[in-house]
Amino acid sequence: MQLTFLGAAGEVTGSSYLIETDKVRFLVDFGMFQGGREADKKNRTPFSFNPETIDFVLLTHAHIDHSGLLPRLSAWGFYGPVYTTAATIDLLNVMLKDSAHIQEKEMEWRNKAGRRRGLTKEYAPLYTVAQAEEFLPQLQPVAYDKEIQLHPTVQCVFRDAGHILGSAIIELWVTDGSSQKKLVFSGDLGQPGHPVVCDPYKVKQTDILFVESTYGNRLHRGLSDTLDELVDVINDTITNKNGNVIIPAFTVGRTQDILFLLVDLYRQNKLADMDIYIDSPMALAATDITFKHIALLDKETTEAMQWLRRNGDKPRIHFIQTVQESMQLNQIKNGAVIISASGMCDAGRIKYHLRYNLGRRECSILITGFQAAGTLGRRLVDGAKTVKIFGESVPVKAKIHTVGGLSAHADQAGLINWLSSFQTAPEKVFVMHGEHSNALSLAEKIQSELNWQTVIPERHQVVTI
Repeated sequence: MQLTFLGAAGEVTGSSYLIETDKVRFLVDFGMFQGGREADKKNRTPFSFNPETIDFVLLTHAHIDHSGLLPRLSAWGFYGPVYTTAATIDLLNVMLKDSAHIQEKEMEWRNKAGRRRGLTKEYAPLYTVAQAEEFLPQLQPVAYDKEIQLHPTVQCVFRDAGHILGSAIIELWVTDGSSQKKLVFSGDLGQPGHPVVCDPYKVKQTDILFVESTYGNRLHRGLSDTLDELVDVINDTITNKNGNVIIPAFTVGRTQDILFLLVDLYRQNKLADMDIYIDSPMALAATDITFKHIALLDKETTEAMQWLRRNGDKPRIHFIQTVQESMQLNQIKNGAVIISASGMCDAGRIKYHLRYNLGRRECSILITGFQAAGTLGRRLVDGAKTVKIFGESVPVKAKIHTVGGLSAHADQAGLINWLSSFQTAPEKVFVMHGEHSNALSLAEKIQSELNWQTVIPERHQVVTI
């Protein structure tokens, strides 16, 4: 059996693995690289394999850095099934079309700007909305905890990863000749106690383990302290400073987390009266999908959702759909909490809200998730005094708050706790999906505490098992 690391090796985005034997060839995840021009180059690089030869794809969850290149794979000749959870399929029906729409608009803006400068080169999106729609029928639903036979030599089980709605750990058995190996892909693991979703399933045994390391070098702030900070920032900004709070957030997962936390904090009389604007064309659909899959949610979130249904008038929640409605938000000078995509500030409507609010000292920017190297969000977290948005230099006068306790990723302690549930040591552990320093820190922690053999692979590295 041969493994090729196509992405998320020494970096966070572009998650993808190619697995090959004499009998079968398949992928686990096929995500988009994110974070500036280098990421765009990687996304546009020709595939190192023939898509027509791929038998199937296994998808851990809906986030674009795990799923975002699937329509491109399909457009280039992959016509097989993509197995994932039903909730993930519901989300992808919204997210992939939205991803394509954003790309079409970004390329339209890029080409117009180029023509104004006298350039003749035209850029095309990675895939169009039409290509995303053509891909969607290839998605096939899989239930949690049910073993399925994907191929005469491949069986798998999807387990709840506790990261976002529908996210999965994949347990995989692959027979190659006379031997069989078990592989476990952690996907993105949630932090125990994280709002909305349940805690990650604990796997007991594997031969080969692929584990994420997004926050492999640090500990998150406790949820209680994080909520106290959230309350202080919002109340101080809206009540005392008379400004707005801007929250960049992934439309799927983080937006619902924040929305339900704000509702719950308001219900407890901890937050002042406010208007919450959720500005993303697909946020309403994603929230409706969350309600649809209420059986997958934790007890606290279910209670908050039931309270919201009974008290729909406050806090005032506005789902923004049209471009015109989004533009009108830029006229609001105070009293607004604006939650908008993208989570790393590199695309979509959040860039406009930052453009109109970053230069105002009375406003606050709440960063609630990981910001990959090269992204606008990372530059803000790193303390940039000015940033470029749509080619315009924007001063950073608003206060930037990094609220780590809301992360949907397990921290180092959460990862070690999950790993400790294995009853026997894996033959090998591949530490993935983390910037190199984070992956290295987790690998060293695994070796010192568990005495397991760890490897931090490089992109395009091929390993034979």
